[in-house]
Parts: sequence; C-alpha cells; structure tokens
Amino acid sequence: MFTGQHKGRVLAISDFTDQLSRSLEGLVATVTDPFTDPVVRLGVTGLSRAGKTVFITGLVANLLDRGRMPQLQAEAAGRIEAAYLQPQPDDTLPRFDVEGHLAALTGDDPRWPDSTRAVSELRLSFRVKPQGMFAGLMSAQTVHLDIVDYPGEWLLDLALLDKTYADWAEDTLTRLAKRAEGAEFLAIARAEDGALPLDEPRAQALAAAFTAYLQAARAAGWSDCTPGRFLLPGELAGSPVLTFAPLPLPASHGRGSLWREMERRYEAYKIKVVKPFFRDHFSRIDRQVVLVDVLGAIHAGPRALEDLRRTMAEILGSFRPGRNGFLSEILLGKRVEKILFAATKADHLHHSQHGQLTAIMQAMVRDARDRAAFAGAEVAAMSLAGLRATVEDRVERDGQALDVVRGRLMSTGKQAAMYPGELPADPARLLSPAREGAARWLDADFALMSFAPARITLSQGDGPPHIRLDRAAEFLIGDRL
Repeated sequence: MFTGQHKGRVLAISDFTDQLSRSLEGLVATVTDPFTDPVVRLGVTGLSRAGKTVFITGLVANLLDRGRMPQLQAEAAGRIEAAYLQPQPDDTLPRFDVEGHLAALTGDDPRWPDSTRAVSELRLSFRVKPQGMFAGLMSAQTVHLDIVDYPGEWLLDLALLDKTYADWAEDTLTRLAKRAEGAEFLAIARAEDGALPLDEPRAQALAAAFTAYLQAARAAGWSDCTPGRFLLPGELAGSPVLTFAPLPLPASHGRGSLWREMERRYEAYKIKVVKPFFRDHFSRIDRQVVLVDVLGAIHAGPRALEDLRRTMAEILGSFRPGRNGFLSEILLGKRVEKILFAATKADHLHHSQHGQLTAIMQAMVRDARDRAAFAGAEVAAMSLAGLRATVEDRVERDGQALDVVRGRLMSTGKQAAMYPGELPADPARLLSPAREGAARWLDADFALMSFAPARITLSQGDGPPHIRLDRAAEFLIGDRL
C-alpha cells in the first residue's frame, strides 16, 4: 500500500517520464523535419450548432476543386498543381467522413449531415510549385494539411484545470441562477446536504439532473455548458468520472461525505478526461478555427450574446501556454500560430449585412483578447458559410424594399424569404446591453429561420457554393502553400 508521500513520488516520476517522452518526440521531429514533407495541423472546433461538419466538408471539397476559391493566392498564382486525399497519419482516430457528408449535402434530396461527436481526422495533400530565384531548379513540394475535428464543448473544459471543485461549483451555481433552464437543478442542489455520507443512487440522480440542465441550456442557445463530456459522454457514460454535480459548500465535509466524493470525481475528470485530450490532440495543433453561431446568440437575446462573449474569452485563454502549468508542460514552448474566429451561417443574411456581422465578430474577439490578456498568435475574425443554402432577393413590404434571403425551409421543404432584421453598424449597440444584462433587445427583433441545403448542380472543377471559405483558407494555410 502506498503512503501519501510514496504516491506523490510515483506521480512525480510519471509526470517527469511523460514530459521527457514528449521532449524526445519534439527533438526527433526537429531533426527529421528538414527531410520530410511539411505538415500543417489545423484544429477545427465549433460551439453549439455552429456548423462544424458543414464547414470542414465545404472547405475540403473546395480545396480539392478550387474553381470557387479566387482569394486563395496559391491557386490564383497557379502554384497548386494538385490536391488529393491521403490516409491520415493517426491510425487510432476515426477518419472524418468527407465523402458521406458531401453526398448528404449535394444529393438529390440534400440534407445537413449528422454532427460529429468525437475527435476525427482527415489528411489533404497539396503538390505545390516552388517559388523564388531557384524555383526552376527545384521540383514540386508536397504539403500535408491534417484537419483535426473535435467538439467545442471539450475545448471549454480547459478552463476547469485552473479551478478547484469548490470554485467551479460556486461559479456554476451562480450562472444557473441567471438561466431559466437552471431553476430545477438549482433548487435540487440547494436542498442537498453535502455533509451527509455518500449515497451512490443520490449521486447518480444529481448527475442526471445536472446533465439534463446542460442539455436544456445548450438547446436554449447558451454557449458555456461545461463539463463538455456530460453532453458527449461516449464510452464514459455512466462512469463515476461523469457522476458528479455542483453542490454548495457545506459547513463540514469530512471523508466519505457526498461533497467530498463530488470533489474527488471532479478532480478525476480533469486528470483522466481533460488532460489526455489536450496532451494527445490539442498540443499538436498549429492553426485553429473556432466556429461561432453569432446569429443564433443574437436571436436568443442579450444574455445569450454576453454568455457567448465570455465563452470566447475562455477559448482564447486556452491558447495561452502560460495560463497553467499543465498546458505549459505539454506544449513545451509550442504555440498555436493562427486562430480564426468565424461567424457561420452568413448565408442567412443578405450580403449587404455581412459587414455588420463581421464587425460584431471582430468586436467580440477584441473583447475576448482583452479579457484573456492574450498574446502570441495571429487572431482574425470573419463571417462565412461552409455551404451556401440561400439565394438573395428583394421584396416589397409595407411600401418598403427589403433585401432578403430565400431558401428551402427545414420544417416544410417549401421556399420562404427571410428578413432577419437590420444588424447595427456599431457592434456596441448589441454588446453594451448584453454586458448590462438586458433581458431583451429594446429597439429591434432578430428573426431566424432554419434552411435546408439547396439542390445544386456543380460544374467541372467547382466545389459547392460557399461564402468566404477562400479567405478563411488563405488566412489559415496560405503562407504554407
């Protein structure tokens, strides 16, 4: 039996061994990189309903057939000789099913593909002509783009590494008090006496009630719904590591108490779930895309938009290696080089309003940078659509001409025109009442419809229609092509 001192030594040796192993891997990569094809690892994640699967599918399809990618400079300059899919380098990860998703989007009865619920990967390779004085003496180079797809809920879990159970529980219960979806669980948690001995059925009931709240909060449009694996449990469903919930701190919480066991399981979640994900996947990413449903948050109201703004600050903080000791160790000085925050579903707006949507996204990124005291990577914001599902139109209403978008409704399959409302030119008109906790927008209402993919016919060499995927690709990988 290990004593506490012996156990601490074992853990310290294990941590040292892991760090030494990662150091050696980095050294080997450094030595061999000059003699291998360059690789860019692009992480793609998205907050709830942001369209991550559609974005990746549209991006890959348009990088393979680049007729709709005029802003990708390597294509405009004729440097890309070919692009093709290859077997992914990590045999332990599921492959991102780009062919299946593309068939769903472009078939005779087009539909949105199912969301991915775990980490997946895809390798897209480019044969690129060299440039410069000695280009004529050099052969074409192969550049690999490894796309790593992972749920946005998992990225938010990194913030838990800096929090004790008591801190997390207090923060979470405070947040629940401001959300209608949290009322039922909040009453249950406040009535619970964490000083009582652990009762496993009671612990399971608390975890189930907390999970139900997280599901309801996500459905209502809230962005901060951690811990992420409660929503996407996979093989961990029903395990003790997902059987905890936030409870008020009791006056006493001795060994064997319900509160102490909740604390132990929370710490186990950080060690056995959060850390392995960031060690095995996050730490190897070079470039990152974070997809955000800004229009959905605006439609849900000021409090949802403010929640999204705070969540983005947490996400940007995740990319600062100095933020906590664990992340500094696994990154070993490596930094994500570029981060793109993209407001999706730009096709739900007429192009005359895309500038306002981009400005709101940029303002939220600036706020997030300030809140996270972030520095080190190049950060950009834009609005886009991985697949354009609408066409633009102009209609007369009450004697006024309105710029609208028209598409096929998800609910009925019938064509409908939508005018979502006029986004303000000044983002502060939305962000200020959101910060102040306003219950609703005072001078405007913002509508939102759910459109199904449109039936399309693709010409030779063209990928599916999109909005600004070429600009996103240029920012993310243009320098490596």
